[in-house]
Amino acid sequence: MHRQATTSRSANDGRAPSHYGIVYLSWHGTDSAASKPEPSFIAGWQSYIERRLHEDPLGAEVKDRRWVVDDLYLSIPIKGTVEPEEWFQEIRGLQLTLEAGYLAEVPTAITANWTLHAGISPPYDMETLGDNEHWYRAAKQAVIEGQARDSVERSMRRRALQRILHDGLLYPVYQPIYKMGGDIFGFEALSRCEDDRWFAGPLALFSFAEREGAVYSLDRLAREKAISGSSGLGAHQKMFINISANIMHDPHFTPGQTLSLLHQQGLTPRQIVFEVTERSSIEDFETAKKVLSHYRSQGYQIAIDDAGAGYSSLQSIVELQPDYIKVDRSLISQIHRDEIKEHILETFLTFARKMGIQVIAEGIELPEELSKLQAMGVDYGQGYLLGRPARGIIGG
Repeated sequence: MHRQATTSRSANDGRAPSHYGIVYLSWHGTDSAASKPEPSFIAGWQSYIERRLHEDPLGAEVKDRRWVVDDLYLSIPIKGTVEPEEWFQEIRGLQLTLEAGYLAEVPTAITANWTLHAGISPPYDMETLGDNEHWYRAAKQAVIEGQARDSVERSMRRRALQRILHDGLLYPVYQPIYKMGGDIFGFEALSRCEDDRWFAGPLALFSFAEREGAVYSLDRLAREKAISGSSGLGAHQKMFINISANIMHDPHFTPGQTLSLLHQQGLTPRQIVFEVTERSSIEDFETAKKVLSHYRSQGYQIAIDDAGAGYSSLQSIVELQPDYIKVDRSLISQIHRDEIKEHILETFLTFARKMGIQVIAEGIELPEELSKLQAMGVDYGQGYLLGRPARGIIGG
């Protein structure tokens, strides 16, 4: 394989970084039939990179740059004061900047089917990276990481998730659930992340954890945090805790673990409602029913979340026979102006009463919505109009 290698070294001021990571940059076709850009595209790209590295301050920091055919490998320093995740973010920014800069110079007809991929290796000390065998291994890791378009961002998120799980960087907030026309019936425990740079909210965090095979560990951590912070819960109030219906697949699932945590806080299972979330569809109802039967036998209750948001929710109600149905915000929003939503909710209420299930309306934000729901006979309500999530249980 043809290789062209050039080197650019930082000025030796006695404070040169000792750790570097290899960054792999390569153009990939958005069309699966296209493997490599035209030679003129690559020639322009190589010229553009050499010019940018000569003009930009980054060029003075790059320890080594190598072209392997049309793929570029840069050895970029990780400064001693920079966390690896921040360095990953800098590389992501570099990728987007270089891509946008070069595409602005190339005719649109040529750029339409190409995107710049980036991959990164773990940090290496400079002495190790100077060895050809170690450089090859690091470069190979960077190539593997760079096969997907957003691999740098995924690497950042993977490290952030690992840190969340290792250091327990979740905290609970509690949103009140009111008896219609009455007092606080209970609270839903919601998870928030101490460091929100990497995930756009808890849904994104749990979705990523599921793709990475870590959703059980994250679910378990969230449940532990929710119970640990629930000391203000009233003796006759409920706490709703989100769980995955597929929790039985958790290789570390230990029956009785939740009960031990409750005893430490002076709570009983009768105060806890496990809210079955549909972050992923329930594919094995027999296993889910087995899990929930285990919890019910200890005194816990069950709620189905997001009712009205899709067919799978209706199936979950039929199969799991919960104690509560939480009606999704999409059905509650503007219900005082929408007869179709009203008819759907009436059907839910009739169905729930026949099965002995109580109904909780989620996402109430307008007084008109609340009045309509009260008139229709909904049992409980939750939403910003009634109370926002807060750290610590208020009014328990």
